[in-house]
Amino acid sequence: MIDQALQALRDGKFFLLYDFDDREGETDLAIRSDAVQPKDILRMRKDAGGLICTAIHPAAAHRLSLPFASDVFAKTQLTEEIGDIPYDRKNHSSFSLWVNHKNTFTGITDRDRTLTITAIGRIVNDAMAGRHTSFSSQFRTPGHCPILRAADDLLRQRRGQTELSIALASMAGVTPAVTICELLDDRTGKALTHEDAKSYAQKHGFAFVGGNDVLEAWDGRAGTLASAPVHGHADGSAPAARARAVHAEGRDD
Repeated sequence: MIDQALQALRDGKFFLLYDFDDREGETDLAIRSDAVQPKDILRMRKDAGGLICTAIHPAAAHRLSLPFASDVFAKTQLTEEIGDIPYDRKNHSSFSLWVNHKNTFTGITDRDRTLTITAIGRIVNDAMAGRHTSFSSQFRTPGHCPILRAADDLLRQRRGQTELSIALASMAGVTPAVTICELLDDRTGKALTHEDAKSYAQKHGFAFVGGNDVLEAWDGRAGTLASAPVHGHADGSAPAARARAVHAEGRDD
């Protein structure tokens, strides 16, 4: 189903992304960020029910000076430590900032989140193209749309939905910003099972792709920081220092 998932990204349609049996064991509803519409936010909050996040390419994060949340709060006693994430003991979470576009009202409505998420997609596209842009001129924090910053070495470094989705976007040749939301089970209060997620995909005609499928197709380079050298920030400042620790997408929201 890898080809169908790549085509869904190109077409701006939903697909389902499962990580690994020995990791979260969760399936995310995923869509290219710059294609998101209010009806898509509605589907994610109604059908999926998890946290609606936007994963971005590491080079874009560097160029836009978007930090990891764990670095922002490093001086507090609240920051997660290596080993705290039960499904990935070697890594921190990939959460960056939670933002609203400055033209939103509350930031939480379907239309407001659509505005914020599609604007993230556009600014990531500008950053990847090396165009001059300013994140702070368009967005404010705190907000209602969490940004996930993919690991610099992508799937060689960690294997969360953040990295899997950015690897797929890079292979598809689209803007590497993907909005994802965990599929939850109303009956059990847990994540939707692998089989039930597959049934949902079949019912709605969505492609279903697993982490192992992505690893098999990925060439080990697409979507990594090395594949998009950072010469400077999109606002013209010097490149940010590399994160001092390997970071992993966290669900401790």
